[in-house]
Amino acid sequence: FLMITSSIEVIRRSYFEVFWYTHQMFIIFFAAFLGHGFGELIDGQDNTDVHDPETCYRLNRAVNGTCFSVIFEGDSIPNRCDLNTPTFSHAGAQSWKWVVGPLALYFLERVVRIWRSWTPAVVHRVVQHPSKVLEIQMQKDGVYPEVGQYIFLQAPEISPLEWHPLTLSSSPEEDYFSVHIRVVGDWTENLARRCGMNITGKPEDEPPPVTSPPVLLVDGPFGTASEDVFKHRVAVCIGAGIGVTPFASVLKSIWYQSLDPTSLITVQKVYFYWLCSDLTAFEWFADLMRSLEQQMNDNGRGDFVQFRIYLTRPGDSPEKIRQHVAFAMADDGQPIVQMQDANVLQYLKPKWVTVFESIGNNHQGEDIGVFFCGPKALSSRLHTICNQFTNIATGTRFFYNKENF
Repeated sequence: FLMITSSIEVIRRSYFEVFWYTHQMFIIFFAAFLGHGFGELIDGQDNTDVHDPETCYRLNRAVNGTCFSVIFEGDSIPNRCDLNTPTFSHAGAQSWKWVVGPLALYFLERVVRIWRSWTPAVVHRVVQHPSKVLEIQMQKDGVYPEVGQYIFLQAPEISPLEWHPLTLSSSPEEDYFSVHIRVVGDWTENLARRCGMNITGKPEDEPPPVTSPPVLLVDGPFGTASEDVFKHRVAVCIGAGIGVTPFASVLKSIWYQSLDPTSLITVQKVYFYWLCSDLTAFEWFADLMRSLEQQMNDNGRGDFVQFRIYLTRPGDSPEKIRQHVAFAMADDGQPIVQMQDANVLQYLKPKWVTVFESIGNNHQGEDIGVFFCGPKALSSRLHTICNQFTNIATGTRFFYNKENF
């Protein structure tokens, strides 16, 4: 009961530790399940060869409280209930036969993951970004991530049991792998303080000097749908809020491959859409977009990636949003979003039907990969629109890939 009730979405999102710890009770559940039957509380019939329950059900009928036998063609005399009585004995434990195989595979996987994550990662650099975002750059032998993958991260000094899934923001071309962590809970706050990050910015909250980096255990990386982005000539990447993180890896990889004259990039056009309610929370990503755009222009490929940012603040008018953007400045005093294309920043929600209709018309006869990371509600709508604009007659096909949070 506790495992089921703690699995509802409200508990998982707001009280993750409650959800995680109650689910460790599966050990108690399976221990009891394996021992079920050893108490021999339930007996089983052991003479079904001469007293078959199904045959007895047909032969013996109760009518007006009187029991009589009816013999059908094919019924043998030894199976008549009036000649043989059922006998019972303890059947013993049987449940273990059904779960021992899956449990063996599970524990084998756990042993492999423990062995793989036993050696701590080497923390090379910790960067404090604005708006309570912490970047950790690491290295570890045997970890060679691809674009858009994720890892499980554990900080034994903070919690020896908790493993947190984090999307990698680095690209395969870099000599390290990194994660961007937004400080929003107890675990992330403790990790930020351990890394020497002042969360509030107040002098009285200044953490003690960091003499050594935190010990971090890494399990992974694990694959996601974003890995297939380079299998398509045309890619549509859509991130909502924090769902933009996996596309940092994708855009960085595009950047590095564009610098390599010997690299053959399969994808020829990238449409990138970012829905965000507060740009100040993702200044690090806005910086990446500015750098990528500049690099593409310098290489004469300014139209390779088309950026569109939709800034939506619930309840705010477009004028108030523009005012918000005007005052959202980076550390160097420059606007957070300062792209060369004036149409990059939009102040309303995108009209997805118009967007996909335009992309389909521009790339008729091609397979277009759509990659989304964000909430489920928007994912369902985008999936429907992809199916709507897949045109067999023209050969235009949209292949939808998603990651939900």
